Order: sequence, then structure tokens, then C-alpha cells
Amino acid sequence: MTKLDLMIFDFDGTLVSTGADLAQSINYTLRALKRENKSEKEILGFVGDGISKLIERVLGQDSLQYHEEAMRIFTDYYGKHLLDKTLLYPHVEDVLKHFESKTKIILTNKSYNFTLMIARGLNIEKYFAEIIGIDSTPYIKPDRRIIEYLLNKYRAAKDKTLITGDGINDIMAARNSGILSCACLNGLGKRNDLLNLNADYYCEDLLEMNALFN
Repeated sequence: MTKLDLMIFDFDGTLVSTGADLAQSINYTLRALKRENKSEKEILGFVGDGISKLIERVLGQDSLQYHEEAMRIFTDYYGKHLLDKTLLYPHVEDVLKHFESKTKIILTNKSYNFTLMIARGLNIEKYFAEIIGIDSTPYIKPDRRIIEYLLNKYRAAKDKTLITGDGINDIMAARNSGILSCACLNGLGKRNDLLNLNADYYCEDLLEMNALFN
């Protein structure tokens, strides 16, 4: 077992299944702009770098003039519907309780307010020392500086710090900063991309973490 002092968790696709509400809100935005709906699979393939990038990718290069309006529509709608279908992934609370004595952080490229609303709504905010969203600091995953900030703040050693996530940005943030990584293979991220990155650990179900770390 690997001993940990600091545990950093991604949010969408790792702790919470947010895909249905994100896709619904994107398609509401597209319809409001008189654009065609996109499939949930296509929309979720654009997730990982924040809402602004998601909307940019959904609109495509030919419709970027609608970006600002789309952001307004999406933000208003999603803020009212972000808990319609969003749920914790299986065993999330079991894992958070198992590591209750560890310092745990949510580090996400989602906005802070949306992350906080969902964490509170699903009653998991209490397990975390801090929530850091895309708008919380000047740096976002996979920039090593956001990890270095956390290492300094919580006085954690690199070899006792783990980031767990379902996205390339999570594994690259670990690689860029020298901390440990655990890739979740059943989130929003592409499985083969994650396998090709050679993370330090892999899990099909978050519950596997309980036997890997202490």
C-alpha cells in the first residue's frame, strides 16, 4: 500500500456523473441559438477544459460569434438544472469516508460555483478541505503550478500526494509536477488515451482505491 498525505480529486467524471445535465444544458443553449442539437456522446467528448472551451468546441469555428451569448444562456440554464440527473458515481462516499483522516481537495476545470453547488447538493462538500475551480487561481490543470501551490499550502511531499481523475489533464498534471496519479477508466475521459499515458495507478471503480492507498 502507498501512504498518502494529500489526495486531490477531479470532479466531473470522477466523483460525479454530470454528463446528462451538461449535455441537456448544451443542447438547450444550441436550440436557443437556433443551432442543431448534438448527441450526448459528442458533447461529452468536448468536456475537460472548462465551460468556455466546451462551448467553443460545440459551436465550431464557423459560429464563434455566438460564444458570448451562448455562455450567458448556458450559465443561466445549467445553474438551475445542474442537479436534475447528476449523481455520485458508485462507492464515492465509501471512499471519501475510508480516507476521512486524509486531507482531500477537489481540483476541477469546472467553475467553482457550479462545483460547490453540486458538492453541497450531493452532500460531499464536508469531506474536502478545499474546492478549487477553473476560476479559483490563475493556473488550471495540467499546469504544474496549481499542484505546487497545493503541495506548499498543505506541506505535502510529492511521493505522498495523489491526483485521481478520469481525464488527460489529471494525469498530465501529475506528470508535470512529479506527484502520483490514479486514472479512473469509467468516467468521461477516453479509456485508450488514459491507458496510453501510463498513470501510476488505474481503477475501474473508485472503491479499488481503498486497497491501494493508506
